[in-house]
Amino acid sequence: MEENKGRLLVGVTGGIATGKSTVAKLLEELGAPVIDYDVLSRKVVEPGHPAYHDIVDFFGAEMVGQDGTLDRDKLRAVVFQDEGKRKKLEGFIHPRLGALFYEEVDKITQKDPDAIIQVVVPLLLETRMQAMFDCLLMVYAPETIQLERLMQRDGNSQVLALKMIRSQMSVEEKKQLCHLVVDNSGSLENTMAQVKMVWQKLKDIQANRSPKI
Repeated sequence: MEENKGRLLVGVTGGIATGKSTVAKLLEELGAPVIDYDVLSRKVVEPGHPAYHDIVDFFGAEMVGQDGTLDRDKLRAVVFQDEGKRKKLEGFIHPRLGALFYEEVDKITQKDPDAIIQVVVPLLLETRMQAMFDCLLMVYAPETIQLERLMQRDGNSQVLALKMIRSQMSVEEKKQLCHLVVDNSGSLENTMAQVKMVWQKLKDIQANRSPKI
């Protein structure tokens, strides 16, 4: 990835089911192109890719669906029951994401050298990726709301949903480590109002920061 003095890289993170995609979509509508690590992670585990073969070899052929792709729901249920297996899965996926990420950043900055690029990374803090970004944006919702949303969204039991939530750094801990926070526990209108303020703050950060050497 080529060095660029104008663009701003914003790491967007938050706990599971806090609404990262919602906030990213609203920011994108205001002008911030988005790179989603979940989308990139799906690409690197497509059949034929090294991570796909590593996952199938380790977890077994029962993780492959009828169409030949990974059964993500079945895999998710396994890894969130076992921290060791979850870390093994992350080890297969995360190292392979870097090249795709840098390709996406270069594509965007070739079109707009001064772009404010948001990069949605659910495990940004857990995987210690902070140094990659100019600032961090936290999408926040309390655990009670995470639990309710996760059970409704994926049909998970309360036990599994809690394990998924608590396998990550708590939202309260993450909140303390980020420069900007959007509280996504209320209405869409309330979230939108906060996103508009964040967008202005990001433009101010970009305009006022010291030039990179």
